[in-house]
Amino acid sequence: MAIPHAAPGQAIDILPGAADPDGARTVALFKSRDLEVMRLVLPAGKALPPHKVAREITIQCLSGTLAVNTPAGRHELQAGQLLYLDREAVHDVQALEDAMALVTVALP
Repeated sequence: MAIPHAAPGQAIDILPGAADPDGARTVALFKSRDLEVMRLVLPAGKALPPHKVAREITIQCLSGTLAVNTPAGRHELQAGQLLYLDREAVHDVQALEDAMALVTVALP
């Protein structure tokens, strides 16, 4: 069951709560005309393969540790750190330990 997307002006919890049935998985929190925000959940050892996004993105680590490999090098993100990637930047994401991140995508 997907969580409902947030409406403009509505506060939402980005961290899952005990009663959140989708707390242990990746979900879209909201998508508007210009912006999409997702909660990314990766267990230790899991990865997203190399890919690129047509628009600028940010990856903000909320918990755990993520390794993001880009042409500019490897970035290990700890909780509280954010990485900005330019449009079309090829990257992969690996969970070095159970991790959760907030991914923001600028839309056309």
